[in-house]
Amino acid sequence: MSHSAIHNRAIIVDGHCDTPYRLLRHNLHLDEHDPEAQLDLKTMREGGITASFFAAYVPPFYAGRGAARFAYRAIDLIHAEVKRQPDVLTFCTDATGIRQAKVDGKTAIMIGVEGGHAIEDSLSILRDFYSLGARYLTLTHVNTNNWCDSSGDAGRHNGLTDFGRDVVRTMNDLGMIVDISHVSDAAFYAVLETTRVPVVATHSSCRAICRHPRNMTDAMLRDLARNGGVCMINFFSAFLNDAAAQVIMNSQKQVESDSAAGTEEMPNDATDWDLYLEWFNTLGSPQATLDDAADHILHAAAVAGIDHVGIGSDFDGVPALPTGLQTAAGLPLLTARLLERGLSEGDVEKVLGGNFLRVFGQIEAGRR
Repeated sequence: MSHSAIHNRAIIVDGHCDTPYRLLRHNLHLDEHDPEAQLDLKTMREGGITASFFAAYVPPFYAGRGAARFAYRAIDLIHAEVKRQPDVLTFCTDATGIRQAKVDGKTAIMIGVEGGHAIEDSLSILRDFYSLGARYLTLTHVNTNNWCDSSGDAGRHNGLTDFGRDVVRTMNDLGMIVDISHVSDAAFYAVLETTRVPVVATHSSCRAICRHPRNMTDAMLRDLARNGGVCMINFFSAFLNDAAAQVIMNSQKQVESDSAAGTEEMPNDATDWDLYLEWFNTLGSPQATLDDAADHILHAAAVAGIDHVGIGSDFDGVPALPTGLQTAAGLPLLTARLLERGLSEGDVEKVLGGNFLRVFGQIEAGRR
């Protein structure tokens, strides 16, 4: 069977897409032209994506400054975009909905809230996000919040506070995915001790290949597999290619006080994305390749097992993507490359979405 036939047959789930934040910043709709777009309605359909988790991302700037309000705004935008395109999009909150979207030939849009500061230390706001359709919470962004430590910031809680553990348990009870991308290593282990269902890294790559603290160590990958979870590989060049990671990390050390440089992916202030892009582009950072992306998928499969790997692109949330994957339309090339590199058709289908569907089903089944 040709790679395109396999790609078309597969249920493809992208664990993390930052397009809502781009739409908010540029005051655009999903079907409108934007030269900066890594994903829009057209490329999402061309890429064959069955379901995409649209991030209701709250910049760290808003921590303690109306973070929940910013999250509600992003959630509203996501719902409104789906309603504008009823012929091709469908809003989705469960594994059954993803499978139905595939049957119907539609793209399922899901919501993940990115940044634990968005709940403003309130379990009722967390529950409210769930009731509005959010199916995961990324426990931190690049900032340590009041209850969970971030990989992009100093730790203050030895991982998680008691309230942080309550957040994890509440999400387990709701059937909401605990997203451990962005958290510190200590927080990752505290989450594994606390959760009673599998957890997901919705957009994280492998530290053995690319030494960025956002990536997962082999030990973490093995422990995630023991927990039954899945690691969804991030396509950011600086999380895939070690030379790119070293360039960005060294430059950050020099400019840590400058909010335009902010963090690995995001500036501190929501308005500074353009400054951040300008800064990133001056670095002359190497661009990752399709093989770099395949390397991470194959490495995670070798370490955690083929049943514990997925894809979490981070489209529209990162300043550089691999050659061939600069937009969502490039996804069939990744499928082709994985097949060329020796993965079986069934294993490629697992990585593209099958593994996530299984884990999401287990998390839903754990609802109280």
